[in-house]
Amino acid sequence: MKDTDASILIIEDSPTLSKLYKSYLEDQSYQLALVDTGQDALNSISQHTYDIVLLDLQLPDMNGIDILKSIHQRKLPCSVIIITSHGSVESVVETMSYGALDYLEKPFNANRLLTTVQNALKNTQLEKQLQTLKDNFERNKFVGFVGQSTPMQRVYNIIESAAPSKATVFVTGESGTGKEVCAEAIHKLSPRKGQPLVALNCGAIPKDLMESEIFGHIKGAFTGAVAPRQGAAERANKGTLFLDEICEMDMDLQVKLLRFIQTGTYQKVGSSEMQKVDVRFVCATNRDPLKEVEAGRFREDLYYRLHVIPIPLPPLREREADIIMLARHFLKLYAKEEEKPFSQFTPKTEVVLNSFHWPGNIRQLQNVIRNIIVLNDGDTVDTEMLPPPLNDLTQNIQVRTRSAAPIRQEEAISDNPISHDETNYEIASTMNDASTSLDSAFKPQTHDAIQPLWMVEKNVIERAIALCDGNIPQAAAQLEVSPSTIYRKKQQWDSM
Repeated sequence: MKDTDASILIIEDSPTLSKLYKSYLEDQSYQLALVDTGQDALNSISQHTYDIVLLDLQLPDMNGIDILKSIHQRKLPCSVIIITSHGSVESVVETMSYGALDYLEKPFNANRLLTTVQNALKNTQLEKQLQTLKDNFERNKFVGFVGQSTPMQRVYNIIESAAPSKATVFVTGESGTGKEVCAEAIHKLSPRKGQPLVALNCGAIPKDLMESEIFGHIKGAFTGAVAPRQGAAERANKGTLFLDEICEMDMDLQVKLLRFIQTGTYQKVGSSEMQKVDVRFVCATNRDPLKEVEAGRFREDLYYRLHVIPIPLPPLREREADIIMLARHFLKLYAKEEEKPFSQFTPKTEVVLNSFHWPGNIRQLQNVIRNIIVLNDGDTVDTEMLPPPLNDLTQNIQVRTRSAAPIRQEEAISDNPISHDETNYEIASTMNDASTSLDSAFKPQTHDAIQPLWMVEKNVIERAIALCDGNIPQAAAQLEVSPSTIYRKKQQWDSM
């Protein structure tokens, strides 16, 4: 936060002191506001947002603590600095319990005030950054998407920025990663949301019919054209045209598509009349478009015309924090559709789901969950219900029941620990040594100085990840915490 961005409210009933504090601060170019009564202070904080509030406890019409309580109850995003000449330990403790950040006892000089204000601004800035990280992390659903992983947060941010514009969006990603969902999200967040979204799969339509599907045709344009037909371009007028698998399009048709994108005009098959439409383009492919250009299968000029805002969708294997969230979402959805009582997975089943590579991405996960629900009965999904090839993974998951109750490892990682009836899960196939244990990570070590708790926690988690060859879900299973806990903490450490 820049100093010139900071707004400060001074609540002081003494005109002399109020002007003095103003003179201390005005050289820093802060935006200053002054009030001399409690009621004026309450009115001001109701109408304006302040970064800092300098609050005198002794006001003519009320106690300053009442104003502090109001700020605290309304959760206003400001730091409060108490100013008092009547301070006592009791009053200071009370103000701190209602969220006061610091206090100044009269008299104080300019340096003391400036230092306190600057520290408060740094605290406000940090809290806003942490809140932004928290909001991003907790955004686990977004216009059809389900997922809270860092890669998906990036996708959400790009969609939010791109949707209001008219710019062409080029979505890339493996099959099953949600490219059509992405196109729908862009359309729903755009000013065109009340107009049609027309989707066309360029790989599912025969080459000879593709031009007619896009531009339409007139009666008699070719054998079988017994009636005129609207194309996707005309149906999408004022809305969005989504061309999926764009790299499958025939080279000759790519020339006509390029002209259409450049001019907004086209001709129906069999017609000499030009038609004009207003269309926003979203394209997608599961190939590498640049490699297609290099291979001569996709026009370079069309590529650069379409590739204005690229959105690469991550494969599911790079979204480990989202796998169980998606699985639970589909379990609830399909159980309701099939009228089955399924409501949860066993812990061991979740470890298997997290450990699978998912080459078919979200579509494969959907199919697996539906297969389980259709072919089985019960309220809990066990590993025995998993279809191939996931059932092969169950042989590599060893269940070890504790004979004693040692100190729980999640006490070292205190963020929503998961308890699974005193059962520990180990992925033996991916460990360098099946007998390797994380116990050594928790053994006390001799150090000259005591490490901060967060650093001890960080060392434990990083050691666990290393022992599991970088597989975070496996490390989470060993540490008996949710994988999302580790992802959240890694995100915090990376931002430090």
